[in-house]
Amino acid sequence: MTASQPPTMPALSKGRAILALFALALGTFGIGTGEFSLMGLLPQVASSTGSSESQAGYLISIYALGVVVGAPLLAVCGAALPRRLLLILMLVLCVIANVVTGFVSHFGSLMVVRFIAGLPHGAFFGVAALTGASLVEPRHRGKAVGRVMLGLTLSTLLGNPLSVWIGQLSNWHMAYVMVGVICAISAVLIVLFVPNDHHMPRSSPLQELGALKNPDIWLTLAIGSTGFGGMFCVLSFIAPTITHVSHLSASWVPATLAIFGVGTIIGSQVGGAMADKGTMRAAGIFLVWTLVVMVLFTPLSYSSWTVLPAVFLVGTCMGLTPPLQVRLMDVGKNAQTLAASLNHSAFNLANALGAWLGGVSATVTGSWAMTGWSGAILALVGLAVYALALRRSLRRKRARLAAAHAE
Repeated sequence: MTASQPPTMPALSKGRAILALFALALGTFGIGTGEFSLMGLLPQVASSTGSSESQAGYLISIYALGVVVGAPLLAVCGAALPRRLLLILMLVLCVIANVVTGFVSHFGSLMVVRFIAGLPHGAFFGVAALTGASLVEPRHRGKAVGRVMLGLTLSTLLGNPLSVWIGQLSNWHMAYVMVGVICAISAVLIVLFVPNDHHMPRSSPLQELGALKNPDIWLTLAIGSTGFGGMFCVLSFIAPTITHVSHLSASWVPATLAIFGVGTIIGSQVGGAMADKGTMRAAGIFLVWTLVVMVLFTPLSYSSWTVLPAVFLVGTCMGLTPPLQVRLMDVGKNAQTLAASLNHSAFNLANALGAWLGGVSATVTGSWAMTGWSGAILALVGLAVYALALRRSLRRKRARLAAAHAE
């Protein structure tokens, strides 16, 4: 095992490993459902709180801000705890915050509660990815991370449409009570099936903070925070786009989100497999793919026949997640908890940036279809950062080869 790879737990039976990965994936499913549900419930939330849909979009941004703040904070503060215990504690906070969301209607109070709900998000995803990777051989880390993140992608296929359906059938508050229940079940399954890791080597807050000195971590995070932003430019306002631009009825929103979810599942699994063959190459391919998809989305969104395939393609951009997650594990070295958790800070910074830029472009141009062009701009920025990171990696590789040749 190299220093850059997470320590592995004692060998598990195939069945136990599957159950452990399922428990972790259920947690990412619950948290992902809580994150994405608001995007499909914007009209109901806006009506309930007396705000416009653009203003209700601030609830998406404040949740994302909670993730950005909470990921490093909880990763550092929980560095000395066993990872299984840390996962359970974060799920408990998710349960409380989402159940409370189900009983709050005042817009200002919702802003506070959604910020709190976002705090454990990034750290949970980071620690869950590290835990999942530790359950398999190092050469299969990408696939294991992809399976843990399968919960997140399934939340877009099943959880998000289900929550929108519940919101349309009764009220949007019940969708968040459902999220709290899912997170509670995940916590119980983690207790039952994820091995106790109290014997595993642990980090310290000071050691974790050392990750902040590593330029490779910052460049990887910058790729995620910009490259993913394009997807969120489109997704944050998918409900008004398909109703006002594509002229589909509101009843198509759950189906549209399900189609997006199918795309995320395919993208994330392909991204996980590609990450095992080279993280930087996989990241570069998906960044180019995101740019192409964003450019295509605007013209395709004007037709009810082409908007659904376009939404599917937007979902496949999720394939960028596993390569970036595994790269952060590699470059994080002795501060892997913070490095892995910060990936989801970057992911939700992209969420906030995408929601903001998408809203601005729609307001300025008067068309929700313009979110695709905003997404293309962010994808280009992500590619520019990727080029810097790749140049740094190649320069370091050449230096090592020159040193080895000199010896």
